[in-house]
Amino acid sequence: MWRVGGAAGVLLVLWCVLIARLGQLHLGDNSALLQKIERLRTHRQDLRVGRGRILDCNGHLLALDLTLHNVVVAPDVVARSNAAESVSASLAQVLGKPRDQVRQRVGREQRKYEVIEPKVHDKTVEQIRAMKLPGVWFEPVRTRHYPQQELACHVVGFVNFEGVGSAGIEQSWDNILKGRPGMLVGQKDGTRREVPSRRRLTMAPREGASIYLTIDQNIQYFTERALDQGMEEFGAEAAWAAVQDVRTGAILAMASRPAYNPNEFNISKDFERLNRVVGVNYEPGSAFKIAPISAALNEGLIATNDLFDCENGMWHYSGRPLRDFHPYGELDVTGILRKSSNIGAAKIAVMLGEARLYRYLQTFHLGQPTGVEVPGEESGILNPLKRWAKIDITRIAMGHSIAVNSLQLLGIMSCIGNDGFLMQPYLVHKVVDQDGIVLQETKPKAVARPIREHTAQLMRHMLIEVTREGGTGTKAAVAGFNVAGKTGTAEKIDSAGRYVRNQNVSSFVGLIPGDRPEVAIMVVLDNPQPIRTGGQTAAPVFANIAEPVIRYLDPSPPEIERVSQGPAGWGDL
Repeated sequence: MWRVGGAAGVLLVLWCVLIARLGQLHLGDNSALLQKIERLRTHRQDLRVGRGRILDCNGHLLALDLTLHNVVVAPDVVARSNAAESVSASLAQVLGKPRDQVRQRVGREQRKYEVIEPKVHDKTVEQIRAMKLPGVWFEPVRTRHYPQQELACHVVGFVNFEGVGSAGIEQSWDNILKGRPGMLVGQKDGTRREVPSRRRLTMAPREGASIYLTIDQNIQYFTERALDQGMEEFGAEAAWAAVQDVRTGAILAMASRPAYNPNEFNISKDFERLNRVVGVNYEPGSAFKIAPISAALNEGLIATNDLFDCENGMWHYSGRPLRDFHPYGELDVTGILRKSSNIGAAKIAVMLGEARLYRYLQTFHLGQPTGVEVPGEESGILNPLKRWAKIDITRIAMGHSIAVNSLQLLGIMSCIGNDGFLMQPYLVHKVVDQDGIVLQETKPKAVARPIREHTAQLMRHMLIEVTREGGTGTKAAVAGFNVAGKTGTAEKIDSAGRYVRNQNVSSFVGLIPGDRPEVAIMVVLDNPQPIRTGGQTAAPVFANIAEPVIRYLDPSPPEIERVSQGPAGWGDL
């Protein structure tokens, strides 16, 4: 009887505890427990969204999302089918992988999931599917794809493995391209499946907008091909170039070498991903002479036929010598540009004076980023007047003691080609959403007018002489067209700030056609060897770009509509 009584007592106690617990659950404060239960029941699903496309000005695809497939094996299923050898052999043959490597993964019999090959195309999937291999299936994955591979890679950029734009347009326009992901919020049952009738929130995804660039795929190809040829022919460490529509400021091509494949960005090096057109500051050398000479012309201080004594190649200013590459006696202003006389340009700058030269350089927007829509732009270096040394005005006149990125110098040449209007450079033509609605469109914008129309015309006429017989830029000439341009050769500076002999940055910047410009082209070669001057290295690369570009554009003669409005620079006053 005592055993029965004991058992009854234990049961009574258990029932009392159970009743007390039920009372606590129903009558007590159970908010924390209810929240925990709610969390366990809540079903939340993020709806991924496609990234917008990047296209050139003619609608050719430069970047898009693709749905590919991972080839996946369930090793436990393969093992139960005794098919490890045959499955490994078949997959290795189709995928072009070593059989032992595939066999190692297939042989992990305790595993249910092994990726044999990531991101294969539909054709490969169909080949494998036709084999009907046990335990083999395909996992769809969305990936970013760059069909043109290296073409325009520094402009387009790439998306990293987390889906974040990490270079070029992909980075600077990431918020526009990535769109807005959607979301489902509801409840799930005991098998962890959603209960559709209990869905509380549905937020539809919004696909990213597409971006149409000003880049023309064909002009980009001409530019990159010429750079590759120039790198090989002249042994340069690096090279870069840009092509700009002088009337609008639109960038038709922007190329840098070395390059990389955005589809394989993870194996590229930092120096390969550098967009040198905007990301490198350098002293431009004699190509910069177009700035002080156009300023002095605009001020009425000189005329094209005014004579200057170039001192037979040696001139002292403020106790320091200044030399010409070749000795010259008297040269007119056209001759100073044609022969690229440092002494002649320096004397013109001294006539202009520090204050006026500095103000013109500011009006040309030097020392500040152009604002073009890619990341990593350097601002150049234009020291304030109070930091100018006594001799700086003579050195700046020949493109030393100042630094630019290539787009800034290209802008000055485009300004000369555009009757004195300095245009805002831009790469993004328009942004279009998934319904075809234009969300944003870039209109040409004049940001300043540093020089008058007549000054620009005089400069073009003089710069045409640079590419004719007797000039430093004859190798930039293009049959059937006038070319206006300027050569540049500057010694490189080492990490200690000293000039390095026999190491140069060589360049050519020009307009074609020179008398009625359509495009401006800037070419820079970093340390070409053994030939180092811009006229011998960068000028022929310019010609190799300019000739196919101008024939492709097929400009209509002879009257080109002028830019009729824009803010007047102080040089007009």
